[in-house]
Amino acid sequence: MRVLITGGSGFVGQRLCRRLVDNGHRVQVVSRAPAKAAKALPEGVDVRSSALDFVDKPPAALVNLAGEPIADKRWSDSQKERLIDSRVNATKELVMLCEQLSQTASAPQVLVSGSAMGYYGDQGGGNQGGGDDAAPVTEQTTPHDEFVHRLCQRWEDTASGVEAYGVRLAILRTGLVLDQGGGMLKKLLPPFKLGLGGRLGKGDQYMPWIHREDLVEMLLWLIEKPHLSGPFNGSAPQPVTNREFTRAIGRHLKRPTPFPVPALVLETLLGEMSRLLLTGARMVPQRFEEEGFIFRYPTLDQALEDILA
Repeated sequence: MRVLITGGSGFVGQRLCRRLVDNGHRVQVVSRAPAKAAKALPEGVDVRSSALDFVDKPPAALVNLAGEPIADKRWSDSQKERLIDSRVNATKELVMLCEQLSQTASAPQVLVSGSAMGYYGDQGGGNQGGGDDAAPVTEQTTPHDEFVHRLCQRWEDTASGVEAYGVRLAILRTGLVLDQGGGMLKKLLPPFKLGLGGRLGKGDQYMPWIHREDLVEMLLWLIEKPHLSGPFNGSAPQPVTNREFTRAIGRHLKRPTPFPVPALVLETLLGEMSRLLLTGARMVPQRFEEEGFIFRYPTLDQALEDILA
């Protein structure tokens, strides 16, 4: 089938493109810099600057991964607008594509649209983010109203527009994506390798995580299984606190982790964006587990063993 991907040249998108090409699918990618993106993608991937440029080659499935990185810049009012607009505008284009294709009875069968664990907001209270007694956060958990929740809600609400054209919609609320060469580990590992790592704040906040290979498999599941719709938590079945995550990194790198970063320092340096680091949610993939999804890397130790070996 033809599969159109926004954000296809990103950390997750590149791996998804490779899997789809290897499985014999024809891959289409939307990128603001098509020539640059094409160099990072498998040969034969069709890269264009807008989803609407693919009206002549209707895709059977859409995967929406586009969006400006949420933690690259301090959250000024203008940066908040960019974070929202980059997601909403890319998603609106997909809705418009579905509208146009529905007029010729060639609308896509499915849209798998990205979202994030931020949809739930802080589920632990204060800077502690939960601790051992935090309740598991499933797809039915009521979110805490804050900026990251509103951002994800706008993203998801925009994606729901495809349903008017008979397109099945699945939402993937992703945790922290772990693998070599990108994601959060690209920034995190250098100080840890120097023995300068440590917990953030009190370290009680949960950090839902997922190995990139398992996340790509989740995306393929949602594309291929026609009975799956609605929100799904894209995280491993065993979330850990920041303290546990810190110890695991140090253990696998054989380095000490003696330098905690006080919450006040992060709040001073990052402002509101510090909530990404100091609060959390004990998010679990309840719906994937109910469907019988098999994780290659269900525990953090298994994931780090693969990534850091």
